[in-house]
Amino acid sequence: MENIKVSGSCLCGAVSYQFVGPVKVFQYCHCSRCRKFTGTAHASNIIIDPDQFQWLGGEQDVGRFELAEAKHFATSFCKKCGSSLPWLTKSGKAYIVPAGTLDQDPQVRPMHNTYYADRAPWYEEVGDLIKYDALPVKDR
Repeated sequence: MENIKVSGSCLCGAVSYQFVGPVKVFQYCHCSRCRKFTGTAHASNIIIDPDQFQWLGGEQDVGRFELAEAKHFATSFCKKCGSSLPWLTKSGKAYIVPAGTLDQDPQVRPMHNTYYADRAPWYEEVGDLIKYDALPVKDR
């Protein structure tokens, strides 16, 4: 995997960051913690080494929450808009980058699902659902 430079930001633009590849792992995590934090069926997480990561702006607006009983899990977010942001694991050995915060294509694709046995009971594989290119028009 080649070294690529990828940038990301929060919804309001107050916080920005970048990392330089290669990506260690790109995964969908279905654990209940990731579902709670993202509000979605799974988190789309890119895992990189800490020395690959750099805040470009707004680091003072980054909040962090650590779940006391969790060995590795933490979360980061923009204090202004609430967007998920990259977070350093409690061990300090990796940054977890929420892929939805990227500003361009990271040139890698998800490799696997983790904690799939813990997936939400209502989760459906996206390949089985109807696809719209925009918000569907309501029938009147």
